[in-house]
Amino acid sequence: MKIIHCADLHLDSKMTANLNSKKAKERKIELLNTFTNMIKYASDNDVKCIIIAGDLFDKSSVSKTAFNTVIQSITDNPEITFYYLKGNHDEAALLFDTISLPENLKTFSDSWTSYRIGAYGNIVISGVELSKDNSDKVFNELVLNNDDFNIVTLHGQESDADRKDKTEIIPLRSLKNKGIDYLALGHIHTYKEEALDKRGVYCYPGCLEGRGFDECGEHGFVLLDIDEENKTFTREFLPIAKRTLYTIEADITDLNNSVEISNKIREELERSACPLSSLIKIVLTGQVDAFCDKDVDYLLKQFDDDYYYVKIYDETKLKVSYEDYRLDESLKGEFVRGVMSSDKYSEDEKAEIIKYGILLLSKEEI
Repeated sequence: MKIIHCADLHLDSKMTANLNSKKAKERKIELLNTFTNMIKYASDNDVKCIIIAGDLFDKSSVSKTAFNTVIQSITDNPEITFYYLKGNHDEAALLFDTISLPENLKTFSDSWTSYRIGAYGNIVISGVELSKDNSDKVFNELVLNNDDFNIVTLHGQESDADRKDKTEIIPLRSLKNKGIDYLALGHIHTYKEEALDKRGVYCYPGCLEGRGFDECGEHGFVLLDIDEENKTFTREFLPIAKRTLYTIEADITDLNNSVEISNKIREELERSACPLSSLIKIVLTGQVDAFCDKDVDYLLKQFDDDYYYVKIYDETKLKVSYEDYRLDESLKGEFVRGVMSSDKYSEDEKAEIIKYGILLLSKEEI
């Protein structure tokens, strides 16, 4: 039996942190399309179940388009059973209470709920929605049959130890040696899989689409293929995102002008082989001279037509040749020595002060 494990779709997210209103609206639609593309993959590849491990939606209010797309996609695929466990962003899931749920949409609650599936009835999907009221006791209440193939789904942050604030915290040690074969988690937005104990593994599939530059790299879902008779399984991560986000660093140490910097950035982009459909954050690093011609607006214009979206962060440090002014009897020399002898500023602050002070003394435009 084939089962998809996905999480953290965050449908109807505003997408305005980096994008203008036009592209933000386009990305919102792309998130919905990626959700429906995943369902199409499931239909085309004989996937019987889709587990959504939390954060189907992004906020308490959701557009009619997003909600109707979800319901219609489920209704139009009766051969697939959807198991939806709400996450901490799923206030909009209250809308499900206003309609008759499709028969192939199964939900969970704040107490353990289990569904027995498969040709032999020996695959069990169990889940519980964590809250401040149940987090103290819910893990001790989980009882599984060791003869079943047990999938447990939860939404929260993994932890190797108990924490004072237990809401949305999943203490892995409380789930060890309980007969779990696959712990289907949601909440972390990047793919991660590790051993839970000698029998099982735990997995975060990550989100279907990266939304910000803290979600760089490939995104998609996990496909489980379970041998029902032998109760063994394989799994693989399948990328599906429409677009990928990348952070590209360019060390521009000792470069003198924007043309040289532009060439360096292009080298790094070519080395990274980012698709043209990507969202790119370019980070300038290294040490540059105080009088380096580094025009970020100019640099941005060299690349913003090449990719779906580009932004540039300048994280360079100023390199000031203090020795050039140590014996200088000019006003510039007096100024530099005065700043350098001060204990009020950090080295970076001194470099910044010296840069602009010398520019003023040189009657340069700042």
